[in-house]
Amino acid sequence: MSSALKPPDRMTMAEFLAWDAPGNTRWQLVDGEPIAMAPTSRTHGSLLLELGSLIRNHLADAGNPCTVIAAPGIVPRVRANENFRIPDLAVTCTRYETEEYDVANPVLIVEVLSPSNRADTWRNVWAFTTIPSLREIVLLSSTAVRAELLRRGSDGSWPAASTVIEDGDLLLDSIDLGIPLAAIYRTTRLARD
Repeated sequence: MSSALKPPDRMTMAEFLAWDAPGNTRWQLVDGEPIAMAPTSRTHGSLLLELGSLIRNHLADAGNPCTVIAAPGIVPRVRANENFRIPDLAVTCTRYETEEYDVANPVLIVEVLSPSNRADTWRNVWAFTTIPSLREIVLLSSTAVRAELLRRGSDGSWPAASTVIEDGDLLLDSIDLGIPLAAIYRTTRLARD
């Protein structure tokens, strides 16, 4: 990478949002460091489209004013001035009047775990748990029909480990939705006959 295309070593969130990033790469800001994000695989993209569509349709059918957003900007509460993370999906029930780049008050965040991004994704997940409005985090595997669910307890705490779902329904209390895991994976190479 030439020095003209090299990102700055450190940035604030305001500098990151004003930055003219090189190329067509998506970037996120992690603890003040701009990090390039790899393109998604076919399975990754299929999972996002299926789950995003299922959530969108459920919200619309229920007359729920919440919205599902793809590749949302999320600002964790801790070190907020140095972080602008980009999960795969988020649901927010907060309306907005002017354009915004970060999603206010997410209640649900979804990430797809790929072998190449596992550590980075879990680092994002633990940052997301600092957001007071967030109730659930879903991690979908891109190598097996498998979801991991983290749900905030009634006392506001997060569990030490995720609940693993490999069959049956993924139950999302945050938006009152149960989805057969097979429906999320139906268009992927992992779909079961």
